Amino acid sequence: MMFQMLFSPITIRQMTLKNRAIMPAMGTKFPKDNQVTQQLIDYHIARVKGGSGLNIVEVTGVHAGSIPSHYLSLAEDRFIPGMQQLTAAIHEHGGKAGVQLWQGSIAVASDPTAQVIVASDMPISPEYTIPGASKELIAELIDCFKEAARRAVEADFDCIEVHLAHNYILHSFLSGGINRRTDEYGGSLENRARFPLAVIEAMRSAMPDTMPLFMRIDAHDDYLENGLTIEEVIQFVKWAKERGVDVVDVSRGNIISSGLKYEVPPIDIPFAFNIENAARIKEETGIITMGVGRVNYPALAEEILAEGKVDLIGIGRAQLSDPEFLNKAKAGKLEDIVYCVGCNQGCYDACERPDIPHITCLRNPACGKEREYQLVPTTEQKKIVVAGGGMAGMEVAMTLQERGFQVILCEASEQLGGQFLLAGMAPRKQEMREAAILKGEQLQRAGVEVRLNTPVTEALLKELNPEIVINAVGAQPLQPKILGIENEQVYNYVDILQNKPQLTGKTIVIGGGLVGLEVAETIAETGGAVTVIEMTDEIAKDLGSTRKITVMEQLYIDNVTTMTDTTCTSITDQGVQVMKDGKEMLLECDHVVVAIGSQSRDFKAIEDYCNAQGLDYYVIGDALEPRRALEATAEGAALARSI
Repeated sequence: MMFQMLFSPITIRQMTLKNRAIMPAMGTKFPKDNQVTQQLIDYHIARVKGGSGLNIVEVTGVHAGSIPSHYLSLAEDRFIPGMQQLTAAIHEHGGKAGVQLWQGSIAVASDPTAQVIVASDMPISPEYTIPGASKELIAELIDCFKEAARRAVEADFDCIEVHLAHNYILHSFLSGGINRRTDEYGGSLENRARFPLAVIEAMRSAMPDTMPLFMRIDAHDDYLENGLTIEEVIQFVKWAKERGVDVVDVSRGNIISSGLKYEVPPIDIPFAFNIENAARIKEETGIITMGVGRVNYPALAEEILAEGKVDLIGIGRAQLSDPEFLNKAKAGKLEDIVYCVGCNQGCYDACERPDIPHITCLRNPACGKEREYQLVPTTEQKKIVVAGGGMAGMEVAMTLQERGFQVILCEASEQLGGQFLLAGMAPRKQEMREAAILKGEQLQRAGVEVRLNTPVTEALLKELNPEIVINAVGAQPLQPKILGIENEQVYNYVDILQNKPQLTGKTIVIGGGLVGLEVAETIAETGGAVTVIEMTDEIAKDLGSTRKITVMEQLYIDNVTTMTDTTCTSITDQGVQVMKDGKEMLLECDHVVVAIGSQSRDFKAIEDYCNAQGLDYYVIGDALEPRRALEATAEGAALARSI
């Protein structure tokens, strides 16, 4: 068997897990009114069937007044039946179920009806300060955690995890970077640990001796003055172990600083970035330890476990992008895995954006739609031509092929991947390039006929005679009407990312969105001096918060200058003429790169031909409107199921 350590069993108290792969608790926005939904059950079942050793059900509130409506709750007995349905479904399919108990402190503020509880006084404005939790409230919360643990036992969970990280209330008390109390709950580590340890004791008293207690904790605090050190965390873990904690789940990050980037680490953060911290905690405490953080490949998980650095591995987003990740790894079918690329577009960004109803995944649009997206074989063997081999085109082609249609995918260039392939040329984004190439290989193994260097023309359609044509030809760089844009020293973003010319001297990048900033980084890597100008009031407006942190930090390291509210009016041999604050000025430079976005490619002639011939014609992805890859793959997946 491949990956012997990853797929070896482990027993903790009287819970035996079939392997070392844990699906950690991740917020989904699937619950409604704090209750389990069928959507949440289906999502967990898919990962249990896919081989997950233990599914830890997402953050579950313990205190009735402070739980946003799209989070689960075990604050009252009325929530037990729904949780029992969830655990029964997980058990029925051979899995184990844990639940993560939590009080969210300032993280609940997204719901204006939820009570915000803080460790110590927190000024919000000159007029208002949120008072630190009273001793009466602390006692109440201890009881809330205890009662929630009792309900978790009644709901047939196999283990419980207490959340002691990420700015939530227990971390807020433990961390000297957040807790500024002057009573017996503040000051020394012993005082700051008093409330969290009381919670652990209370929870343990409500659990049978046979049931394991996990604890999620930050390895140390990032970007927080006087924050937790790893030495303090090691001491606290020793105390927690004495009080009945069996497993420590070592995380990183907080939501009040740039440390957020470690909480749901994007593509910019190295693989397994937190494992050495977990290994040190394990070595110095002797506790069973779970490591998490961008362990996206089975071989990496195996290596970490085989070296004895940790005992369990949290594999979260990798199981969002491919619920069969573990089954495929166990069978040695590594080339069939759909790998997470750490884009955070469908998972973390969805939790921040009110316009996205629940988490999903750029690589797996069926995430959160497991029931309705089960593939239904076609009853009609129609021939379908897909024009364009970017992410939208590949998604629709592969899904249609799996349903039994005859699919021919035509790509005008010599390689599949489209904009995703190009995105993978930007700094720190090699994984995207690899994912695009692997998707192309998976597509061809699935039986899709792929024709490269083949633009779709009327003549080709006459030859192939399809019943359906899908336009997924994507987008091309937008060429604004600016005087001087045809000058020799002017490039577009494709020129830079694809060809990586050595631009020495000064370069002005027009456009401060993601693409413009990646262009700026690419040029700065070769030593060029770069200024980015953006006509709106904000740089990186189109990035989710975790990627924005990492990209902006790198721009700072590279000494890239950024200017907002700055509009280019013309380009001359001397530089770029701009309007800023109502004044015209010249920014001298040697090179100019235009990176203000894309426009859909012209496909009007083919559309007219399809209409004239009575062919079914559809448009998806950037060919419809340039947007993020998340929307492109989602449209491909939806269309493929509707035909």
